[in-house]
Amino acid sequence: MPKMKTKSSLKKRLKITGSGKVKRGQAYRSHLAQNKTTKQKRHARKATLVSASDLKRIKGLF
Repeated sequence: MPKMKTKSSLKKRLKITGSGKVKRGQAYRSHLAQNKTTKQKRHARKATLVSASDLKRIKGLF
């Protein structure tokens, strides 16, 4: 049986860390920024990890 292909949209949005966790960018940054506080925008700059409940579903797409 051939290998599964990685979803192209996923590989542009997520990275797998060395320990096997999945890193993602924060939401709420793309538009309407003038309505958000400076603190909201600053915290959204940092990447974060995918939650454990979503991890199993996402790992199958890699």
